[in-house]
Amino acid sequence: MKIGQPSDNPISTSMPSAKGGKSTSAAAGAASTTGATPAGVEVTVSKMARTLESAKNGDTADVDMAKVNAVRAAIQNGTYKVNAEAIADKLLSNAQDMLKGAST
Repeated sequence: MKIGQPSDNPISTSMPSAKGGKSTSAAAGAASTTGATPAGVEVTVSKMARTLESAKNGDTADVDMAKVNAVRAAIQNGTYKVNAEAIADKLLSNAQDMLKGAST
């Protein structure tokens, strides 16, 4: 299911009740009459989400602490220079890669 797409199984629908015309949730009404909870919606996880999950669990390469310490020292000394053009190029490249991956 994509965000913004109508769902075949709406989560709750208001229906007039036979008693007094009050609105009740169809899902809640079905759950209370059958004693079961309403069925959920099937969810699939994208490759990117699985990659992020594996990164969170530490399945990625170690950090180059020498480089981190060098950057930290340069920032503290006030000698660190930000290359805005390189950052912009990489952001655009990553966005294009993501768009290509989303269309396949």
